[in-house]
Amino acid sequence: MGRTIFLLISVVLVAYYVYIPLPDAIEEPWKLVWQNTLPKIATDLASFVELLGINHLMDTIQLLITFQEVPPTSDENVTVMETTFDSVPVRIYIPKRKSTTLRRGLFFIHGGGWCLGSAASYIYDTLSRWTAHKLDAVVVSTDYGLAPKYHFPRQFEDVYRSLRWFLQEDILEKYGVDPRRVGVSGDSAGGNLAAAVTQQLLQDPDIKIKLKVQVLIYPALQALDMNVPSLQEGAHFPLLTRSLMVRFWSEYFTTDKDLEKAMLLNQHVPMEFSHLLQLVNWSSLLPERYKKGHFYKNPSPGSSELAQKYPGFIDVKACPLLANDNILHHLPLTYIITCQYDVLRDDGLMYVKRLQNAGVHVTHHHIEDGFHGAFTLFGLKIANRMQNQYLNWLIKNL
Repeated sequence: MGRTIFLLISVVLVAYYVYIPLPDAIEEPWKLVWQNTLPKIATDLASFVELLGINHLMDTIQLLITFQEVPPTSDENVTVMETTFDSVPVRIYIPKRKSTTLRRGLFFIHGGGWCLGSAASYIYDTLSRWTAHKLDAVVVSTDYGLAPKYHFPRQFEDVYRSLRWFLQEDILEKYGVDPRRVGVSGDSAGGNLAAAVTQQLLQDPDIKIKLKVQVLIYPALQALDMNVPSLQEGAHFPLLTRSLMVRFWSEYFTTDKDLEKAMLLNQHVPMEFSHLLQLVNWSSLLPERYKKGHFYKNPSPGSSELAQKYPGFIDVKACPLLANDNILHHLPLTYIITCQYDVLRDDGLMYVKRLQNAGVHVTHHHIEDGFHGAFTLFGLKIANRMQNQYLNWLIKNL
């Protein structure tokens, strides 16, 4: 009897963690299932630990992620070193082959919902050394303070300080970087920060060196409407669900669960800030194919008290889609990747439209069989394709 119960429980657990309903378009589904299983187990474990009152969910997940960190080890192609830029930790990747000219410079910002990850994480270390070697570029991969220990604007400020430091003429000269060929790149929350600091640089009179390009890989760009079509469709998308994305956004601003609850209900924007909703109105910004089956409804007015306590979700530094057209018009050459099966799909699509309307030259790659996190899932065919598209665009434009 005991063995039967144990076997039954085991089967249920395996089915729960292994089975996820995947669209038919997904390539190599069993590889994705495996890639999704470990994060799912880690999140459930962290949720249980939080429920017991032992530790915050994000702190537990980050602790588990630290086991995937790697030291700054140089290899036959790239020299890797760690230092600080204005007290912000960074990793620098410099190609070993000799160059007769100054190199491109790429400033990279990792994702992780403003709560997780680091430049030392295996996936980001691998991506940075691959980029440095293939692009023959100096890659600076920056860290920043993470929630829940730090909240907005700390993450933005850390990245901005680090980037400003990198853009000094003597620093670029020290690392052999051509000041006319510097770009910024980031994925997910890193794409959010990349978009935000690129906007901020335009308004900084002390920065003389301009970015040549910005690259945003499935970026998170707005926290006003939590019911855009991709968030409605993505309750069970692999690797990033709607509930987890809302948790990331709320943690960016506060550990107060009232904000998370209001965001889940899409009732967090107070009436006095409702005019901002036109900047993220998906009914006018999304291509027709993404609006099918959905009807636009203005989010219900939220509490003014929440917005006063945690004004980040109405701040352009946290939500780059809130920038006015005068700012957007001056942004550099832009490359945006969006994925069909991603809760953040519509953020990227809306930004593409707004940038195009403002006269910015945008290259947009939409990955029809793509999902959130695919870009850094090394070993999957989709990751190879996305990375090669990214590399080819940078070779031509940076």
